[in-house]
Formats: sequence, C-alpha cells, structure tokens
Amino acid sequence: MFKKNKIVLKLIVCTAIIFNTNIFSQTRELGGTGEFIDGIAAIVNDGVILRSEVEQQLELIIANLEKQEGRLPPRDVIQEQVMERLIIQRVQLQRAERFGVRISDEALNATITNVAQNNQVEFKDFPKILEAEGINYKDYRKELREQLTIDQLRQRDVASRISVSESELESFMVLQKDQDALNYGYNLSHILIPISSSSSNNETAKAELLVNNLYKKISDGENFESLAVEFSKGQQALNGGNLGWMQGEQLPNIFIQAVSSIETEQISQPFKSASGFHLLRLNAIKGNDPILEDQINVRHILIKTNEVLDDSAAEEKLKTIRNQIISEGDFGAVASAVSEDSGSAQEGGDMGWTAQGFFVPEFESVANSLNENEISMPFKTRYGWHIIEFLGKRTFDNTEEIQKRKAISAIRNSKLSDEIEIWARELRDEAFVEILPFN
Repeated sequence: MFKKNKIVLKLIVCTAIIFNTNIFSQTRELGGTGEFIDGIAAIVNDGVILRSEVEQQLELIIANLEKQEGRLPPRDVIQEQVMERLIIQRVQLQRAERFGVRISDEALNATITNVAQNNQVEFKDFPKILEAEGINYKDYRKELREQLTIDQLRQRDVASRISVSESELESFMVLQKDQDALNYGYNLSHILIPISSSSSNNETAKAELLVNNLYKKISDGENFESLAVEFSKGQQALNGGNLGWMQGEQLPNIFIQAVSSIETEQISQPFKSASGFHLLRLNAIKGNDPILEDQINVRHILIKTNEVLDDSAAEEKLKTIRNQIISEGDFGAVASAVSEDSGSAQEGGDMGWTAQGFFVPEFESVANSLNENEISMPFKTRYGWHIIEFLGKRTFDNTEEIQKRKAISAIRNSKLSDEIEIWARELRDEAFVEILPFN
C-alpha cells in the first residue's frame, strides 16, 4: 500500500518544493473587482518574485519544522532564507532561458514515469496519488520542470569549471585500490615463525633466518604445505597452512599489502609483525576480475545535409566517394579531404578502438555487419550520411581505463557541491535584485 507523505520525499528532486495554491490568500490584496491581487516581494533582473510564492514556501517549511518538534527559528529569519533561495532559483532559471536550456514534455514525462515506477504507481494514476497527498499535479510538473532545468544548466555551466589534476587522480586511485582490496575474497596459505615481545635479539635473528630459508626453498620448488606442517606455528599449520577463503576486511592490513603485488600461486616476500615472521601464498582471489570490453575499430566519412545538399544528393556524393576509394585504395586520404566530422577527419576518419554501444544504434548496426576492411554503402544517422570502413574487432582488458574514468567521475562529483554553491553565489552577486517591503 502506498504510504502517505513518503512519495513527496522520493519525487521532489533535491530542492524542489511542491505546494498547494489554494491556502495562502492572506498574502494577496483585494482588488476593485473583488479578486485577490498578488503583491511583489522582490524584483530580480527583469522578473519578479510574488509575495504569495514566498508565503507558500514559508508556511510549508514552518509546518515541516513543527513536525520535527525542534526549536523553531524566528519567522523573519526563515522568511529571509526562503527569499534568498527563491532569488537564486529565479536567477538560474533566467540564465537557463537566455541560453535555451529547456526540458521537453517528453523528458519531463519520462522523469515522472520513472518516479512513478519506483513507487510502484502507474503514470496515469500519478495525479490522483499526488492529489491525495494535497499536491496539485500542475504545480508539481512546473516545479519539477524548473528543477530539472536548473540541474541541466548546472551540468552545462559547472561541469566545465571542475578539473582533476594528475596528483589528485593518482592519490585517489591508490586509496581506491586499498579500499577495493578490502572487498576481495582471498584464499591464502600461511607460514608463521613466531616471536614475542620477550624474544631476545638472538631468537629474533634465528626466526628471521629460518623464514628466509623457507622462502628460498619454496621459491626453488619445495612443497609449501609440507614445510608449513613442519615449521609453521600458525593455527592452520597441520592443514598445510591453508587459511581458506576470507574477505579482505577480515585479514590484517599487513597481509593484504603482502599479497597485493603478487599473482596467484606466488608467495610473498617474508614480512614481520608483532606475532612473528610470515610467508603467504596467494592460492586464489575473487572480486578483482578484469573488465573486458568488446571493441570495434572503424573509420568513416561524414557528409551533412543542408539547404543545398539534400538526402538524395548526399547519398549520391558518398557513392561516388566510395567508388573512388575502392579504385584508388586510400580511405584515410579521402576522409581527411572531404569528411565533415572535424574530430576524426584529421585522423583519416579513424574513430579508434571504441566499446560496443558507443555509437548510435544505426551506425553500430552497419559497422557490425561488415567484414574486416569492407566499406559500407552510404547510410543515414541523425548526424548525416556516412560510409564506414570496418578495420577490426577485439576483446580488450579495459580495467585500468574504466577505473580511471570512475576515479575522475568520483573526484568531480566530490567537488560538484562546492562548485555549485560558488557558481550560484556568483550569479546572485551579478544579478540586479531589489527586495521590497513585505508587510
């Protein structure tokens, strides 16, 4: 059963506030016609914030604070905060309009559909669900569209401001590698040559000499298990030193560090801890499987249509170009000369190795239908008309590159909140704002 009020938390994107427009007439003055006339609370550039907007959000926030049963700040303090938030929101929406940032009905409906599905509600039933919560569906769509618009504007304006240095990336990946190691599963075998806090220097030296000798013997091919039974004082010595499967978080950090630089079936260098000297063999590891990508390599020539060159003419032009390449055998030179894809033309049309799913479906479908070194017939995508030469395919271990991409994304996201605040404050400082007396 759908739980009351829970939907509001799931539906509103971060800061959007939904309100009922029927309950705040006290902010409006009665005009000569008998209808309420809204007052202006603030002028923001070439727009205004209405008194009713301030009052609506003010009353909703006060109601929410009262439900939390905490100490309620003075009303004028809350009102000032509400006014400032509305000003910043209005400045951002004005900027979005100037730069043509808009959310289509299709995109808005798709977002609402996702929200409805996450709450196990059909899209057609959504307005009734909101109405039961006291939320006007039309107002909800308006608020959500505005928030999505601001989110898109932030991506446009703020993302380009965030850079990731090589040192930041390197430090993050070291920390991430350590964190990932705690989530792996390890199958280890262990030899312990014990010492204690009361061991003499001579006893410690003998233990170190023994572990080094064992390391050499195992490296020379002697059986780890037999030596573990004979010399190890670990709890699993009689089991050939096998510790079985353990999660990284269950192991001492010194163990993880010792095996982090070795492959399976290899033994670690001897190392010392408070309990003695150790040797570890990495029998197997789970959770660090390589990330394999199916990739294709193609080069292409793009011809765009315009007022002069329609679809038919573009197709015929590419047919002529294709025949020229087949007869002269130099796709790269022709691509450099005539392709209208500025990114790849300078590379002779070469798109490099790319993962499956990178290209639009119609482009990828044609590419995957070709044999190696075969040139396609002209075909159309949303970008224009193409011919493709298929250069090959491979399965590639792209683990390092994908981890690097994830690291860059994580670093950028960690900076995003601060950058958004700085950006929003800059927009606010650059705007013309006049706050009018409210009472």
